[in-house]
This record gives sequence, structure tokens and C-alpha cells, in this order.
Amino acid sequence: MLEDSYRHKGLRKKLIEELAEKGITDKAVLEAMNKIPRHAFLDPAFTEQAYQDIAFRIGAGQTISQPYTVAFQTQELRVKKGDRILEIGTGSGYQASVLLAMGAKLVSIERQRELFLKAKIIIDELGYNAKLIYGDGFKGNEMYAPYDKVIVTCGAPFVPEKLVEQLKPGGRMIIPVGEGDVQQMILITKDAEGNVKEELKGDFRFVPMLKDKAK
Repeated sequence: MLEDSYRHKGLRKKLIEELAEKGITDKAVLEAMNKIPRHAFLDPAFTEQAYQDIAFRIGAGQTISQPYTVAFQTQELRVKKGDRILEIGTGSGYQASVLLAMGAKLVSIERQRELFLKAKIIIDELGYNAKLIYGDGFKGNEMYAPYDKVIVTCGAPFVPEKLVEQLKPGGRMIIPVGEGDVQQMILITKDAEGNVKEELKGDFRFVPMLKDKAK
């Protein structure tokens, strides 16, 4: 059973207030992030750090994204309850849990086996159901396509064509693109006719998106 004490809740409330001050206005995003115990995704020794607005290493050379980045990407998706969302890069499972708390039907792909297994346990413990897949995010997942929304939580060297194909007309996709230390966040929208538009949303830092499964 995950411990979520008054202290955890107090630290979380403070973080949510900080995110609101930094420009996160979507109440549903803030409520979901206030609900999800971020400390559950980190080693118990790092409770304080769990509720600071910083990224944190989680093993396998990966990080749990900065809370502001999670909030920003989620807000850009305009999540509606019942949306089918494809996430590339399950990582710790924190972003996935925020989307699930918002009522999304989630398909999430992770290529690091160690992280895939850990995230599955925590998401189950939180009582959420998601389709978690161990595989290559560049390919997306045809089985559950098309998706209302697509979110990529690692720095992609380019926009993978398969992900755009699997996005529904009227859908939104948020993806950080760039091969250096800093990526450009790109919002991709697809209109009813299937025309695709890209909009730049600022600079962010992510670990790189990797091809194929880790052995």
C-alpha cells in the first residue's frame, strides 16, 4: 500500500500552487497532479525532491520529468475524459498516472524493460488500468489507433511519421524535437481533412528517444 501522508499532501499542494503561478491554468491538470503521489515514483529517501519543480534520475539513464513540463505538455493536449491517448516513454509512470487521473484511456510504450516493469507495479497500486507496452515508440501502436491525443516524453530526433498517421483527425500531439541538450516543444494538430499543422511551444530538456527495445 502506498503511503500518502498529510506531509506528502501538504508538499504536493505547495507544488500545485507553484505550477499555477508559473502559468498552468487548466484546473483539471492541476487537480490530477494534486491527486497523484509523485513521491511514489522516486526512492523513499527523496520525498522532499519529489515535490520540488525539478527533473530527477530514475535509473536506466532516464529521468522523471520536471512537474512543470508534465503540466505544460498535459495542458497542451486539452485532455477530455474518455480520450484515447498514446504516450511514448512511460518512464517512471508519473505522466501516465496524471493522464489516467484525468480519465484518459491510455496506451503507453516504454523501451527500457526495467522501467516498464516498475511503472506497471506503481500504476496498478494506484488503481489505474492502462495498456502498457514494452516496445519501440517510433512505431507507435497500430492495434489501438487512431488516438485522440499523442504525447512524447523524450527528445525525438524528428517527428515520427507513424505517430502522426495514428493521430485522429481533430487530434493533438505534443512532442519535444531536437538532438542536442535542448529540444523544441512542438504542438501538432490534425484538422478534420487530415491536414497537419505544427506550432512551436518553447525550449525544454528531455532525455533522448531511443529506437528498438532495450535488451
